[in-house]
Amino acid sequence: MKNYPVKKNQELEVDILDLSHEGNGIAKVDGYLLFIENTLPNERALVKVLKVGNKFGFAKVMKLLHASPDRQELPNEALLRTGIAPLSHLSYDKQLAFKQQQVENVLAKIAKLPEIKVNEPIGMEKPFGYRNKAQIPVQKIHGKLTTGFYRKNSHTLVPIEDFYIQDPNIDQAIIKVRDILQRFNVKAYNEEAHEGFLRHIVVRRGHHSGEMMVVLVTRKPKFFKGEEIAEVIHEEIPEVVSVIQNINEEKTNVIMGEFERVLYGKSSIDDQLLGKTFQISAKSFYQVNTAQTEVLYQTAFEMAQLSENDVVVDAYAGIGTIGISLADRVKEVLGMEVIPEAVNDAKANAKRNGVENVHYFIGKAEKIMPQWLREGIQPTVVFVDPPRKGLDASFIETTAAVKPERIVYISCNPATLARDLALFEEEGYVTKEVQPVDLFPQTTHVECVVLLERR
Repeated sequence: MKNYPVKKNQELEVDILDLSHEGNGIAKVDGYLLFIENTLPNERALVKVLKVGNKFGFAKVMKLLHASPDRQELPNEALLRTGIAPLSHLSYDKQLAFKQQQVENVLAKIAKLPEIKVNEPIGMEKPFGYRNKAQIPVQKIHGKLTTGFYRKNSHTLVPIEDFYIQDPNIDQAIIKVRDILQRFNVKAYNEEAHEGFLRHIVVRRGHHSGEMMVVLVTRKPKFFKGEEIAEVIHEEIPEVVSVIQNINEEKTNVIMGEFERVLYGKSSIDDQLLGKTFQISAKSFYQVNTAQTEVLYQTAFEMAQLSENDVVVDAYAGIGTIGISLADRVKEVLGMEVIPEAVNDAKANAKRNGVENVHYFIGKAEKIMPQWLREGIQPTVVFVDPPRKGLDASFIETTAAVKPERIVYISCNPATLARDLALFEEEGYVTKEVQPVDLFPQTTHVECVVLLERR
């Protein structure tokens, strides 16, 4: 059996040397790494070893012996235990510096572009209470419906009522909805036994409009007194203009099921972004931090140096937020998206905003863009805003073959961004500017806008 310099349940004093990309403090014991929650570089702590693995282990703080000057008061330790706000113990200016460092590291190591300057991240004046969407699991604890969040790497619910990073109006709505459901004796879902009824309460709120949507995710379609419950929710929370039942009968940790029905009001809510109005349905992708999304998009538009002669491709168009927001600056916008419902939303959003120079298509860029070229359409700027997995290599090849002058890449994952920038480099596109924007304060996540130009 291999000998490690630490043993499970051992208590020892350690110095914290660094912060992992997940926000845990890093200590070394005879070269062996320990990851420790709620610690910061330059701190000393008495810790207890929880788990010993081949290359590294995990420990928890028993007593903080020396605190870093960068430590800020923790609103609630559950925010760390659940992973809701893993950097909430670190002062905000140092959170931004940490995120800049993360982006610099992946550009050097993955993209092999250490010479690229990463601008200082654009932060928020009030870096809390910003999330416009909450997806909250429900369990029965001590005979009552309880809302909160799962402890990291487990399915143990930690009861929480103040989520700190969510819009406080959403936090209050979750409590009211939960208590209404309790009054109607609605049963909570039991994940292990795959029985019970109510799985999640999902709330969306328009940042500018104030309109709210409540989605009740249930295990079965039949919802006893569902309409009556929805009516009571609206009466007690008048901002709620939409109550939807989403049905998820699968034994899965995916939150939403395929089928849904309206129990009260509309099937969507409206919100504004950069002066345009967008219709947001229960499953629509819509950035969770509206105020910083406006900063993100303005930064991207300025970086793109848009002019009235530009033909812009909006790849990964979603419900059309990027294309519609920039349409009045350019000649034409061509959007594409693989999800038909999103394309329908985008077309409806363009129409309601009176935007006539935006056209949306269902399908993959690899098929659509070569067709445009054959029709004599030459895009000058391409915007991409992919999910965390980044871009397919075939998309990058196709985009380069179309030869736009500029590509603006909006990314929520620095690692896949760095990988893709290296591929664009091979295709003759040079990274000109990298601007992180903090859409997710108190967490380790960061959004980046990058400008690429053709050699």
